[in-house]
Amino acid sequence: MDQLVITGGIPLQGTIRISGAKNSVLAILAATLLTEKKVVISNIPHLNDVTTMMTLLCRLGMKFTVGDKLTIETDATQITDFKAPYELVKTMRASIMVLGPLLARFGHAQVSLPGGCAIGPRPVDVHIEGLRRLGAHIDIENGYIIATVSNRLKGAELNLGKITVTGTENLMMAATLAEGVTVIYNAAKEPEVPELANFLNILGARIEGAGTDTIMIHGVERLHGGHYRIMPDRIEAGTYLIAAAMTQGNIILKDTMANTLENVLEKLQECGADVRVNDRCISLNMHGRRPAAVNIETAPYPCIPTDMQAQFLALNTIARGSAAVTETVFENRFMHVPELKRMGAHIKMQGNTAHCTGIDYLIGAPVMATDLRASAGLVLAGLVAKGETIVDRIYHIDRGYECIEEKLSQCGAKIKRLSNHNVDFYKNHRDTSTS
Repeated sequence: MDQLVITGGIPLQGTIRISGAKNSVLAILAATLLTEKKVVISNIPHLNDVTTMMTLLCRLGMKFTVGDKLTIETDATQITDFKAPYELVKTMRASIMVLGPLLARFGHAQVSLPGGCAIGPRPVDVHIEGLRRLGAHIDIENGYIIATVSNRLKGAELNLGKITVTGTENLMMAATLAEGVTVIYNAAKEPEVPELANFLNILGARIEGAGTDTIMIHGVERLHGGHYRIMPDRIEAGTYLIAAAMTQGNIILKDTMANTLENVLEKLQECGADVRVNDRCISLNMHGRRPAAVNIETAPYPCIPTDMQAQFLALNTIARGSAAVTETVFENRFMHVPELKRMGAHIKMQGNTAHCTGIDYLIGAPVMATDLRASAGLVLAGLVAKGETIVDRIYHIDRGYECIEEKLSQCGAKIKRLSNHNVDFYKNHRDTSTS
């Protein structure tokens, strides 16, 4: 099992290019099931979650041509299977997003229930009830969602009781090919939602209001092909900005979208960072100063994302003063706290709030990642710890961060991977005529 070995105490200095957004590409890959025409998607991040989604789509009959420069071409003309099996869905909950597209285009789908996960259960009730409102017949049998519809789905008004990004996206994709108009109320507003809508509109969909809490979808009979470039990953960008702030460093991030990070940037300025935005670049300079502790409360966009909680808590462990980090989105998302305490962090838990008093430095120790963003928080802690930190179970971090050790190393960090083996899915699907 791979590990990251980090020797801390080095301020980050340099430039990092931000990869394509994981959460955008997963939804967009699922959405390519909606069209029989070929689609070209660029700026694809090389991540384990992307590999999992491509593996699932291949299982259904999708064909991929992987070219140079992080580009893939999809071909969904020969979908022959409509089942998303448990062994794939259990490794990545986003797999459930094939449910809406399969049902809308082919009239049936069988998708495993994802179950709970390390950061708490995330029910799929919103997906199921929304599809039923669109006219689908749905049964739950042997751990699978079995969905069918006669002819086409029918447009309807959907009032989502709970804000959910994947629920909003799944229903939006399903409604794209439905007959009539669908209105989604209490829709998620995260940037990945209008990103998916933009992609679908390029293929001929008629979606309005994505990025607000009310989305209107005028159903169309079919979609065509097209080209699309994936937006930059806002969580990856936020993670590296916090890493620079923690190490009292000075970095520039290229290929970013600052408008998707406004609250994160405000908190970094509050902690004492000199943050500047220029075109598609964000720079952060601590001018050698130790950051100040900042209070954080996670909430749906445009507030601080839950996916940045572990990183801000890591910052507070070595910051000046005390602050509270409150998690309101997922339960059980503080499993990195015991690992941070092993490194000397002063953290006290009170319900869903972590009260942290910063100390001068952490001490390197062996730690274990429990989920994707927790692992990022532990890597950041290792960057400022005295001595050596070994982060185990880093398959979590490979789900959402492309070449994290390489990007940090190019900014001066002393970090290396101890790897057993690496199977490259992309090589098996590379277009030899263009390589």
